Amino acid sequence: MKLITAIIKPYKLDEVREALSDVGVTGLTITDVKGFGRQKGHTELYRGSEYVVDFLPKTKIEIAVSDENSEAVIEAISKVSNTGKIGDGKIFVSNLDQVMRIRTGELNEDAL
Repeated sequence: MKLITAIIKPYKLDEVREALSDVGVTGLTITDVKGFGRQKGHTELYRGSEYVVDFLPKTKIEIAVSDENSEAVIEAISKVSNTGKIGDGKIFVSNLDQVMRIRTGELNEDAL
């Protein structure tokens, strides 16, 4: 099993959700986050004063999937999220040792 964590631009969330649904993802977790990478933030003007915005708003998506579905999920996220511009985001893939559905006590693949 894999835990796929994707950091994307917030306005791409609906498109990513639809693409994930098309490849069979039945559940995911979304978190609004802030951060920066190569994009490095930007300057804004407020009431005549310039200030630097270091941390840019991003959306973090976490999905637990079986090993067989991981490549399809990664491809769906990267295809829809790609604008070709800096700041498109990143996808992280981690191994999951164990998953448990609290309500039923199901473990691993059955819990997904």
